Amino acid sequence: MIRTMGNEFLRVGIADAGAELISIYDKKNNREVIWQADPAYWKRHAPVLFPNVGRHYGDHYTVNGQKYSSKQHGFARDTEFTCTISTAASITHEMISSDATRESYPFDFLLQITHTLADKEVQVSWKVINRSETPMYFTIGGHPAFRIPVIEGTQYSDYSLSFEGQDSLTYLLLDPASGTACPDKTSELELTDGTCRLDTHMFDHDALVFDNEQISRAGILLPDGSPYLELSCEGFPNFGIWSVPGAPFVCLEPWMGRCDNCGYEGPLEKKPGINSLDPEEVFEKSYTIKVY
Repeated sequence: MIRTMGNEFLRVGIADAGAELISIYDKKNNREVIWQADPAYWKRHAPVLFPNVGRHYGDHYTVNGQKYSSKQHGFARDTEFTCTISTAASITHEMISSDATRESYPFDFLLQITHTLADKEVQVSWKVINRSETPMYFTIGGHPAFRIPVIEGTQYSDYSLSFEGQDSLTYLLLDPASGTACPDKTSELELTDGTCRLDTHMFDHDALVFDNEQISRAGILLPDGSPYLELSCEGFPNFGIWSVPGAPFVCLEPWMGRCDNCGYEGPLEKKPGINSLDPEEVFEKSYTIKVY
């Protein structure tokens, strides 16, 4: 089922499936902002990544000496959530651990996802509660895809990314065999006045992975240099930027933790950047999408 909320500026749609943001319709400019999941390129809109962002090395991880299989970006995006609140300005979904989730993730938890609409902004909030009797370990992230181009007669390379206050950024690439990060080789994303032009070959080697809390605001600029949208994510240690080469969208991805480093085979609790919760402890984090 699709839940909707709206105001004079935006109309927003959230699916029960994955608690996924599937639409931000800009009423003023008469255009859809969120990628509409054409399976010819990519079949998703803005999935929530939980309990893991990206892949574990070898598609498995170890907890308390036991090995568990995992899949890229976890299982939340493919799970039917329960809607608990649906108003004109706020929609909340929740997912509770089950026998099915415990087969690949041995923790009891509650995951709550809330989308809130205020003027021209959509806030995406996550709450994770550890209902296990032992500490719980996870990563969580957003993966919203934004349509480009959105103006008739323009093309992908006419648009730019913007990073307020930044002169340059460093990123990691993914190892093509394992889909995990190569930490020993960094590349530089060169910026001019805090911006860089989008290029159809930018993602020939998969996602760009930014560590060390480098990105707290990332935007997309229209061909004339005016803002199209901006994503704000204060305090997120990791960030991904990705698209399918040649596809008409770009993903701006705020992450609390990320994929394994290539070759990592230590226990989950020792994984760099892992989040941990003691029994009954609560984790909360949010990011905001602003449409101009």
